[in-house]
Amino acid sequence: MARPGKSRRVGSMPRCLHFTASGSPRNGINLSVEEFETIRLMDYSGMTQAQCAVQMHVSRATIQSLYTQARKKLARFLVEGTYLDISGGDYTVCADSRDGYSCSRHMKINDDKGADIMKIAVTYEDGQIFQHFGHTKQFKIYEAEDGRIVSSEVKSTDGQGHGALATLLSDLGVDVLICGGIGGGARNALSEAGIDLYPGAVGEADAQAASFLAGTLSYDPDTMCSHHHGEEGHKCGSHGCKEHGNH
Repeated sequence: MARPGKSRRVGSMPRCLHFTASGSPRNGINLSVEEFETIRLMDYSGMTQAQCAVQMHVSRATIQSLYTQARKKLARFLVEGTYLDISGGDYTVCADSRDGYSCSRHMKINDDKGADIMKIAVTYEDGQIFQHFGHTKQFKIYEAEDGRIVSSEVKSTDGQGHGALATLLSDLGVDVLICGGIGGGARNALSEAGIDLYPGAVGEADAQAASFLAGTLSYDPDTMCSHHHGEEGHKCGSHGCKEHGNH
């Protein structure tokens, strides 16, 4: 179930939980309940990301992450013809749902200026994604609205590193972090701060931030960086990192 303060609210459990193509194995794809809810709200009910975020009581960055994952899983199901199971996740069912399926109490959208702004942070060096989260000297912070970047600025980390960087990003109001290599401790700190993580990304920072908004960012959610940085020229990110400390 949901972590305190990070509730992913769903209207109700799906009516159908198991889908299969003829003769397909029963060990195929798992779609979480909250991933299903983003498909129901946005593709079935026609909500915007902002409306979906209000309905599910999470940030737009979280909605975009869940929705992207859900669409990829549905594409795999259709193309590969395998088994699809809807279960699990991190959610609570809305107590005010009607007819066991729809929840309408939480649909008022916040019209305050800046309510729909998403902040994306990228580990940054010389225009590129810096590949060691815990050693980055700068973040480039992008503000995005309606799926496009409206402003950006480079922020110094002031010598802070590792888990302390999660606090810095949280204080800056960041919703999403795009980076290269990152260790387990930093991952946990970002999760506790409610910041969605996209590790294993490489290339030009501006281009990758735009790719994230377009839903085409290339990243590896399993990228780790597990030993202390010491050697010149050592690379993390998509090239792997097996000897660094918590970055």
